[in-house]
Amino acid sequence: MKLLKDGTWRNNIVSPWLLKFTFLCLFSQYSCRASAVWTAYMNISFHVGNRMLSELGETGVFGRSSTLKKVSGVIVAPEGKSQNACNPGTNFSRAKNSETWLALIERGGCTFTQKIKVATDKGASGVIIYNFPGTGNQVFPMTHQAFDNVVVVMIGNLKGMEILHLIRKGVYVTIVVEVGRKHIIWMNHYFVSFMIVTSAALAYFMFYHIRRLWVARIQNRRWQRLTTDLKRAFGQLQLKVLKEGDEEISPNGDSCVVCFELYKPNDTIRILTCKHFFHKNCIDPWILTHGTCPMCKCDILKALGIQVDIEDGTEPLQILMSCELPEILSSREEEADNELPPARMSDKVTPAEEHPTSQNDDQQPI
Repeated sequence: MKLLKDGTWRNNIVSPWLLKFTFLCLFSQYSCRASAVWTAYMNISFHVGNRMLSELGETGVFGRSSTLKKVSGVIVAPEGKSQNACNPGTNFSRAKNSETWLALIERGGCTFTQKIKVATDKGASGVIIYNFPGTGNQVFPMTHQAFDNVVVVMIGNLKGMEILHLIRKGVYVTIVVEVGRKHIIWMNHYFVSFMIVTSAALAYFMFYHIRRLWVARIQNRRWQRLTTDLKRAFGQLQLKVLKEGDEEISPNGDSCVVCFELYKPNDTIRILTCKHFFHKNCIDPWILTHGTCPMCKCDILKALGIQVDIEDGTEPLQILMSCELPEILSSREEEADNELPPARMSDKVTPAEEHPTSQNDDQQPI
């Protein structure tokens, strides 16, 4: 019965949770659209003495709004100490006969769009921005305003500083930029954060319910063993059907302290281990609810060899036993005592009717 309740509860929780999870997944796919990033092949050439040296490699990445095309020209750095080209009056020391040139600009100081605008206003056909110092050759796709027919590429700090040193030494450096490979980025940092939180919540959800199922199975086995022990223990208690002339129904006899009724012929009584006796239909629910004799407080369950260990957070033993065991025990004992005459139902209180009385034991003499 307990497992059935747990299973129903889990179904009621899992279904809405899965609906929410599906909605969040659909929402994340809509809000985190895939974006394409293009790498840049760069052929850098420069003179060393009488020799022309060149270097080819996939060393850059195009800006998100950059024009994707092949471009070539001489590399020109900003004049002065500042290399970030944030000042609209920045000049570039280029040869007068060079028709096509690309600006080499340091990252930082202002937005990418502002840097690109300063360079294009001076006539640059492309802009190469190198990363912050200390970042090595790390690059990322820049976000900037689109400029018609202008190529915008980011390269690493080490490569940018290497080119800048050559230019400052008076070396004529040319470059050919070609479109490289296309990479699809399906996840941005918002989606990654969402997936981390969702995975953690799902892991906790699974751990929590697996643990609940495991605890429920252990408790179910424990109650089954306890039920079996109680059936066996109650079978050890003596039953007696009262007859005319028995001491219990004499004028000086006592009444049942549970229901306060006098004992009558054909009443079935149960004699406890402490030798006190009561109506069977009265004392069985009482023992299941309280575990002790109503008169001397003797621990009947313990005397019968039943050790009850209630764990924190579990359903009280009295509630479970009072709800499930009386009918089981009654039917079992009736089958075992078929030779005894049936008790008169008009003189008895059924276990189901006795349960409310046992809950109000504070109004009964103990």
